[in-house]
Amino acid sequence: MPTTVLNHSATDWGIVAVFAVVYLGMFLGGLPRLKLDRSGVALLGAIAVIGLSGLSVEDAARAIDLPTIVLLFAFMVVSAQMRLGGFYGAVTRSVGAMPLSRNGLLAALIVVSGALSAVFSNDVICLAMTPVVARLCLQRGIHPLPFLIGLACAANIGSAATLIGNPQNMLIGSVLQLPFAGYVRQALPPVLIGLVMLWGWLAFGPGADSGSPHPRPLPGGEGVNSPGVEEPAFDAWQTAKGLVVAGALMLIFLFTNWPRDVAALVGAGVLLLSRRLHSAHVMGLVDWPLLVLFMGLFVVNHAFESTGLAAQAVVWLGAQGVQLADPGPLLVASAVLSNLVSNVPAVMLLLPHLRGVGEQAGVMLALATTFAGNLLLVGSIANLIVADLARQQGIVMDWKRHAVTGIPVTLATLAVVWAWMRFAG
Repeated sequence: MPTTVLNHSATDWGIVAVFAVVYLGMFLGGLPRLKLDRSGVALLGAIAVIGLSGLSVEDAARAIDLPTIVLLFAFMVVSAQMRLGGFYGAVTRSVGAMPLSRNGLLAALIVVSGALSAVFSNDVICLAMTPVVARLCLQRGIHPLPFLIGLACAANIGSAATLIGNPQNMLIGSVLQLPFAGYVRQALPPVLIGLVMLWGWLAFGPGADSGSPHPRPLPGGEGVNSPGVEEPAFDAWQTAKGLVVAGALMLIFLFTNWPRDVAALVGAGVLLLSRRLHSAHVMGLVDWPLLVLFMGLFVVNHAFESTGLAAQAVVWLGAQGVQLADPGPLLVASAVLSNLVSNVPAVMLLLPHLRGVGEQAGVMLALATTFAGNLLLVGSIANLIVADLARQQGIVMDWKRHAVTGIPVTLATLAVVWAWMRFAG
């Protein structure tokens, strides 16, 4: 391998340098001294490799997996409809109104956030539910931190149940052409076990005390009406409209072979046809930077793959007896990369080497990269959303308090994934 590596051109090494800088930006969340987030880094990286390699704009566009982008956009529209209809807040308040004990309330919130994340995306659920959960706990005199950590972890775990629950699963399902119903059958058992483990840890383990001492809300309830956190009033018609479209899409995905991206796009179009919700309001809730991040990384990764260095590294690992598609190496690689560069970039790095290796590897990749997001506070955007909104409510959710739950729950759920895929999958 050393000889073949040295044979690469200066252009190839320039692309490698850009690739390294881009993934450093993924790790750091941006680049030092520059006003760039991950999306900006990915976009500039794509521009740089196009300039270095002479890649035409048409070829760069072909490097983007358009079905993934379309599916992601369509479900952002569906989630925006549900959020503008006040659905998430209404569901959370309904759960909070139940005459449940602390542990019963914790179980109900974990189930609700996990189930909703499987359909409407973990990040959206955390964004909509966090302020409501925080206020609910403070009003009841219950320490909110275990509930907020449970919300973030349950949203991550629950989102792994389907191929539409999070962006990386959408990408895996699209590129590897995984059957929707077949994936759900294999992913649901470890997801359910993971949610039970999470509840047990937060109800009876050290995670139950992760929030001491009791916090006090900031003076004046700061954060309740902060920009981007204001909770829409419940609208039964808009909620029903969104639920009908989401339910129809789930049935189509489960029981037909219709292209998921096309079906979802049609559903999004139906929701945009409204006499009461302005399309600008719905489109304003679409996460455009995430779409840019995806497209930029597609181009950067395509340029890096064209150098042949990644393929040589995989061949070299195979010669050492490490087959990337095997459950053990794939689980480790998924967990490590997800916490180094985040789960979406990790999936983009690993996917090219898993084509044609079977459905099992795709399921393992989806479960492992998603569950690994719970390990550290920075391992998942959902975690950071909850931490940021909690801070606006006067509740400190730092990396140490998150780690009390995140690390053991992640290790336990990854062990479940390995055992399930190894012996029952």
